[in-house]
Amino acid sequence: MTRRICLINAHPDPSAERFCHALADAYQAGAESGGHAVRRVNAGAIEYGFLSSAAEFEHGPDGELAEVREAIAWCDHLLLIYPLWLGSLPAKAKALLEHVARGGFLVDVAQDDEWPAKKMKGKSARLIVTMGMPGFAYRLFLRSHSVRALESGILAMAGFKPVRDTVFGLIEGGAKRRALMLEKTRALGARAI
Repeated sequence: MTRRICLINAHPDPSAERFCHALADAYQAGAESGGHAVRRVNAGAIEYGFLSSAAEFEHGPDGELAEVREAIAWCDHLLLIYPLWLGSLPAKAKALLEHVARGGFLVDVAQDDEWPAKKMKGKSARLIVTMGMPGFAYRLFLRSHSVRALESGILAMAGFKPVRDTVFGLIEGGAKRRALMLEKTRALGARAI
């Protein structure tokens, strides 16, 4: 079954030297080889600031941020790739999600007062997180805090289901280790999961 994928490389540095960029390339190559359609967003290449008031959150964004929302609305599957910084996703990546969510795009109050109205029902999602520490240590000692917050506090609340995650630890572990991570990511892309 052909799927439409919105791939967001949420690394704030647009440099192609970042491993998140290589992972995004691998996933996209795998997805396209599997016959899936991909729209890619490189968050580091988009200029946007931080929201500072509730009033800013009431209305949807314009420009490139509106295009990000269009890609998410279009997709069947969302992939978000980000590095773990200080135990969470980078501030600019979180700001991107806040801009995307503006104006009730992801979650809104339903007409029958059911809360939340899950605007992304029927879509699946995956998080790919990179980090310097071992992945098992992140899961065991930090309890996957950032991943769990995104999965339940944003994605599941918006209606994405299932929401899966892949944690790549020790990314500075050498070329062979990185090659295995890239191959796993390419395989995920080919299956559009």
